[in-house]
Amino acid sequence: MKSFEVGFIERQAITPELIRTIRLLGEYMGKEALFKQQSPQILETLRQVAIIQSTQSSTRIEGITAPPDRIKALVEEKTTPVNRSEQEIAGYRDVLNTIHANAREMPFTPNVVLQLHRDLYKFMPEEGGRWKNTNNEIIERRSDGSILVRFRPVPAHLTPEAMEILHNRFNQFWEEERYEPLLLIPTYVLDFLCIHPFRDGNGRMARLITLWLLYRAGLEVGRYISLEKLVEDTREGYYDSLSKASHGWHEANHTLLPWWEYFLGVMLLGAYREFERRTGLITTAHGAKTEQVLIAFEKLPKRFHYADLARVCPNVSRPTIKRVLRQLRQQGKVECVKPGRDALWEKKGS
Repeated sequence: MKSFEVGFIERQAITPELIRTIRLLGEYMGKEALFKQQSPQILETLRQVAIIQSTQSSTRIEGITAPPDRIKALVEEKTTPVNRSEQEIAGYRDVLNTIHANAREMPFTPNVVLQLHRDLYKFMPEEGGRWKNTNNEIIERRSDGSILVRFRPVPAHLTPEAMEILHNRFNQFWEEERYEPLLLIPTYVLDFLCIHPFRDGNGRMARLITLWLLYRAGLEVGRYISLEKLVEDTREGYYDSLSKASHGWHEANHTLLPWWEYFLGVMLLGAYREFERRTGLITTAHGAKTEQVLIAFEKLPKRFHYADLARVCPNVSRPTIKRVLRQLRQQGKVECVKPGRDALWEKKGS
């Protein structure tokens, strides 16, 4: 809530690198939208893999592990949990599925956050869906087994009010549309983690809420690439940026830039680059790039420029597009009306 005090975000430094990252994310969003139209079967394959990776990585970050075959069976709902680790994995799976299916429709309120936390713990003997009743600490579990105290959050007795204030201010900023959503989302996540509103499960909830807010903003890369795995793979940077950004948070004397840079430049941009890499690999492996150009060709008007075709096939190389056009011309389906780098083409026989 401290980050949403009046004038605080406006005072934050925004570097040229951060502006470039936001611009790149906008470009990747456009590519993602085009790919969803052209290759839904490929995205379904990625979605299935991402659900398993997300469940596995987010729980593993918290020290919750299970054999890969058991995780896969749990995620696919082909078995029931038999121990505590599997109960936590099954709960994460269910909340993840809820967000995948309903993120746009769910009101962003403290009550819904409580409901998601309740569902996170529905297979557990202890009850979820309640704010913490004792003070807690943010800790980092290091690879050698040692624990480092990173932050002392808002006291338990102030937590309900803090969460109400956080959501009221965030929703106000979101609805005003004066602020870049890509900056508001990590800012909320930072404040959520500084409040640390639950006795347990705060890290998992923060990652689930991250997905929820990104979906509301129209960024759906987390549906196909596991953001949780990216966080796990860059864990040191994750904790380090949170530590730097939370220093002085209680006094509203902190800086958001380190966390913004990690969240947008490392995690989210990394996810889109991995999305581009994987879709390129999959389409190449299945010989689908030619098919992608042909599908796009059918949707173009009778007369079109080369650039029109290239724009709707962002993952296809220039030589591949030229080869497909050459084949179509040989088949009498298209004719080059005006040659050149951005040639004008005309469909024939229609």
